[in-house]
Amino acid sequence: MSSPRVPCSRPCRQPSSSSCSRNTSSPASWSGPTNERPRHHRVAAHRRQGAHAVYTPVPLPPHLPERLTVSLWDFTWYTRTGPGEPFEDLDAAFARAVELGYNTVRICAMPFLLFRSGVDTSALTLEPLGGDYAQRTRWYDVKATTTIDAREHLLEFFRAAKRHNCYVIVSSWEYQQSSSFAADPAWFDALMAVEPDARAAVLAEAHADLMDLLNSHELADRVAFVELHNEVQAGYLTDGLPSEQSAVVALRDRLERGLDTFKTRHPTVPVTVNYARVPLTELRGVARNVDVAVFHPYIYGVLGEMVERYRLRGDGADFPQDDVRTTFLRDGAPDLADWLPPADKRWKLRATIVGKPEIYLHDWCDVEAYDRWLYERYATHKVGMEDKLVEWIEAGADFALSRGIPLVLGEGWIGYTPAHGSFEEGPVGAQMCRLAVHTAARVGAWGTVVCSNAAPHHLMWADEQLQTSCNAMFRESSTAPAWHSGP
Repeated sequence: MSSPRVPCSRPCRQPSSSSCSRNTSSPASWSGPTNERPRHHRVAAHRRQGAHAVYTPVPLPPHLPERLTVSLWDFTWYTRTGPGEPFEDLDAAFARAVELGYNTVRICAMPFLLFRSGVDTSALTLEPLGGDYAQRTRWYDVKATTTIDAREHLLEFFRAAKRHNCYVIVSSWEYQQSSSFAADPAWFDALMAVEPDARAAVLAEAHADLMDLLNSHELADRVAFVELHNEVQAGYLTDGLPSEQSAVVALRDRLERGLDTFKTRHPTVPVTVNYARVPLTELRGVARNVDVAVFHPYIYGVLGEMVERYRLRGDGADFPQDDVRTTFLRDGAPDLADWLPPADKRWKLRATIVGKPEIYLHDWCDVEAYDRWLYERYATHKVGMEDKLVEWIEAGADFALSRGIPLVLGEGWIGYTPAHGSFEEGPVGAQMCRLAVHTAARVGAWGTVVCSNAAPHHLMWADEQLQTSCNAMFRESSTAPAWHSGP
């Protein structure tokens, strides 16, 4: 796409036509007796240019699980804490996660807000985007305005994780959408005030501050690893980069400086960044000093056909209003141009990078018409979607093995659908979940989600059988973690 700030999902989701040739050989795994397997062996360090002749990845702390079964709680753990909301009771949320077979959650820990924004967070007010805007859009359907002591809420989150023996992947969505839930633009303005070239380094300092806080409260052992930011090539971290160059490649120097900044203060904590998709033609741009390879294989396929046909990721200038109305919309739907938050909340449209046409469609579609459109066209995409999912996971594993680092699939699999849609929650989506988790286990991944939608704020959370079976499949796989062996 022409803009580096590609509108995408909660965690931003991008359709892509990228594919790779099938590599049927999976990464090597430890072949000796299980009890002799070196728990944290790392293969030979890879070479870096410039200041770092050789980089040796940080070993995983020995107390961490052999496999991470991950649920994506993103920023929702602090945006939806009101009465009846999914995170009203953190202990209840963690208890249910454990029942479903999860041992890890991945969150936006709002590090910049807490430690580098200058904003008083002792009474942080969080709210919907305004009026009914985005109320039927996944990740944005916040129901209640709430006020929290953000730092204390973070500490209580980690205390709850410890009570339930869960671990946390610490990340940030702040340069994508977190600040859009604030009642005023102070958080967003502070983010934008940081020079683009310094944003990764400032995030690194904020994450280091967060680790200091957790250490002071004896909670740092809950951290599985740190991600400087979510899906780095899609958001405001790319500001100021050459438009003609791949964002993955162009970001590398900024991200490496940020990672080094964090390592200077916390050299024993694994740290990384994560990437949307598996950027097969741009893997040379992945930061050379990451300790974990984290990718988000959203395959789109039939959903990508919808996104492209109806221009859902554009600025709305070529949005096919009449076609969309006839095909999808409920009675009484306004035109796209008229669907906006209240005037005093329109700053939030800049604070989130999700496409405005996409929010409009999700807010106003008849979800049965939306799902039916996908099912009617799925047959022509089925084989391609399944092949792409397997190829991307295998390619991610091969890349991780080449670096001597573990692979984590932090999000996936189909893409961004309406909050009340059921395509990914139905039989097609369930099969993709099983295929992805099976493949992740086969290639020796360290961690995986069941699906991005398998979390308390999505309908899939009610599918106990799918989640427990997938988590058991992954956790109990006989395949040894691939990074324990040489390439």
